[in-house]
Amino acid sequence: MKKLITVWIVLLAILHAAETLTPTEQIVVAGTAKDIVADGAHLYIGTDMGRLQVYDYTAKAFVYEIALPDIRDFMGDSVPPRVFSIDYKDGRYLLVSDSGVSGYSDIWIHENNQSTRLLSHEEKKVIVKGRFIDKDHILLGYLSNEAALYDIRSRKELYRVQLSESKFSDFALSEDHTKAVYGCESGVLSLIDTASGKVLQVLKGINKDNTYKVAYRQGIIAAAGQDRRGAIYRESTGKGDFIEGNFLIYATGLSPSAKLVAFAMDEQNNISVYDTASHTKLYYLKGQKSTLNAIVFTGETTLFSASDDNTVMAWKLQ
Repeated sequence: MKKLITVWIVLLAILHAAETLTPTEQIVVAGTAKDIVADGAHLYIGTDMGRLQVYDYTAKAFVYEIALPDIRDFMGDSVPPRVFSIDYKDGRYLLVSDSGVSGYSDIWIHENNQSTRLLSHEEKKVIVKGRFIDKDHILLGYLSNEAALYDIRSRKELYRVQLSESKFSDFALSEDHTKAVYGCESGVLSLIDTASGKVLQVLKGINKDNTYKVAYRQGIIAAAGQDRRGAIYRESTGKGDFIEGNFLIYATGLSPSAKLVAFAMDEQNNISVYDTASHTKLYYLKGQKSTLNAIVFTGETTLFSASDDNTVMAWKLQ
């Protein structure tokens, strides 16, 4: 009888074991990949060598590149700026970069093969992230955990809202760009209306420390926590639960249907992909070389990941 029970347990373990996968492609970029965005068949990659590179992942080739002018570092040397946030909308590229001056940011718009500095370090703004709401409006995340909506045509902020006293970490937009969820070092998430900046919902109780990255799709919100918790909230109820990791969780991503959630769950920078509802681990992605910066699903079975090196990994869930 004991032997039968043992065999049954082993069979169950085999049936529920996550499938281990390796990258289907390794895309070498110019510098360290700091941010990635997917749109159509293109992957947009911002690097710490002043570049925004556009990669066609169906043709498996780079099709466009933007290079920002060099800046002066604290030693007075001429160096490329770090491009730490990028986006694309209707022929316009957005680049948020460091300026080399007291931690202040530069924001660039690139259109018709020309780069224009929209905001300079002279305005003394420390902006960590930007995303297009539409072609003429950019949602901003300040290091001070302020959310702002910037009008490109008037070059003015339509609002700026202080969400908390904690340091900002990341934000993610809903599919229709009408809402955004902001994460910070306290672990509390703020869901806002992007048109007005009004706080619609405060999500808390799962992460007790910094949420490095957040993802938001189909009313599901995932947060990658410094406290080793991969949080999963449901917008409809405002409640959540978590998947326990064994190391600081630096990145997360959701599939388009939000049925799958990915977290960087261990010290080896491997990515675990779970069924969002049951928390069953389905896939184990091995091969990342360093600390994760971003995980982006481009479909239910395809995703890309970027880390602190010059390689973006492509994965196929089989």
